[in-house]
Amino acid sequence: MNRYIPNQHGAWVMLILPFLTGLAFSGPHGIHIPLFVCWLVLYLFTFPALQWIKTGKGERYCKPTVLYGAISLPLLIFLIWHEPRIIWYGVLLLPFFALNMYYAKIKKERALLNDFAAILLFCSFIYPVVYLGGGTEWRTVNELFVLLVLYFAGTALYVKTVLREKNNSRYYYASVVYHLVIMLAAASIKPLLFIPFLILLLRAILLPGQGLKAKPTGIAEMVFAAVLYGSFLILFV
Repeated sequence: MNRYIPNQHGAWVMLILPFLTGLAFSGPHGIHIPLFVCWLVLYLFTFPALQWIKTGKGERYCKPTVLYGAISLPLLIFLIWHEPRIIWYGVLLLPFFALNMYYAKIKKERALLNDFAAILLFCSFIYPVVYLGGGTEWRTVNELFVLLVLYFAGTALYVKTVLREKNNSRYYYASVVYHLVIMLAAASIKPLLFIPFLILLLRAILLPGQGLKAKPTGIAEMVFAAVLYGSFLILFV
């Protein structure tokens, strides 16, 4: 089954960081365990499902799609039984997943718009985490959501300048300008956020053109994400 488990480091960071951020802000509760397991299994479900749509190879991707779907079903039922209103969160996610399906169908899943749709979907997970944890300071949660979106959108641009668009100067300058803007935006929320977002800006300036491959780029992103998470813990929790 390993071939049906995505190995993109960036995707795993997007899966985990919003959860850990929400968990740190609201405090851990028992309900967070089935919530995260359900989120993880649904993510594992989407990988073969989208590959099935992209390739049309039902004989290869049907089994893992059905398996992960079957595992997620009792978890979804339990969460909805525990808090029925969480079903509306699932409804809100459907348009974003529909867009992912569309780009898989036309075999352009690397398109920026598709990346941004996935980023919004992943980052939004902070809301059910905080909600089920009993959090009430939604203004701060909104700020954290915005910061996560800004970070991951910048990462999507930056990774393209290192890998697929490494020879495209327009992508490079767009990435640098974007990181400069979000550094200022982050500092307007919390002045000390200037520091981690300055590190991200320097990353966007210095690392493209260094011949980095996909694996070290992904591992480095895990380190940058850890730095950002540590900043959240210091400044928000």
